[in-house]
Amino acid sequence: MKCPYCGDLESKVLDSRVSKELDSIKRKRECLKCGKRFSTTERVEEGLPMVIKKDGRREAFDRTKILNGLKKACEKRPVSIASIERIVSRIEYNLLERGEREISAKDIGEMVMDELKKLDEIAYVRFASVYRQFKDINEFMEELKGLLLKREEKKKDNVG
Repeated sequence: MKCPYCGDLESKVLDSRVSKELDSIKRKRECLKCGKRFSTTERVEEGLPMVIKKDGRREAFDRTKILNGLKKACEKRPVSIASIERIVSRIEYNLLERGEREISAKDIGEMVMDELKKLDEIAYVRFASVYRQFKDINEFMEELKGLLLKREEKKKDNVG
């Protein structure tokens, strides 16, 4: 493991812990050259599908892209990083469970929006407005109307 301080490749593991979600291992390391300590996270990437982009290109699934999109959507919202990371882990797990070799970026985007809709409506609208690339205010308003309608239906179900 390359030391982030001096760049040396030799380090020793001081401690290893499995994450709460059981999907990664966090290791505390110490560089054998400079003696500084740093942490790494290891996760299995086998089995994740290739992502088919809008233009037909294919690229390896990258959880960081989803994480960054969620962080941007949840900026200045009362949403913890832990909640965002759980969403990414659920999506990743869902993709592994499907066992498909390829998935469209559109399908992944829909998964993200489904998760955000349950977590924070404002973050959902932010993400949807960028992801769906609304052409005008009418498309944006239609999305908001749908969200409000679902909220009203939920209230009725909880009362009745």
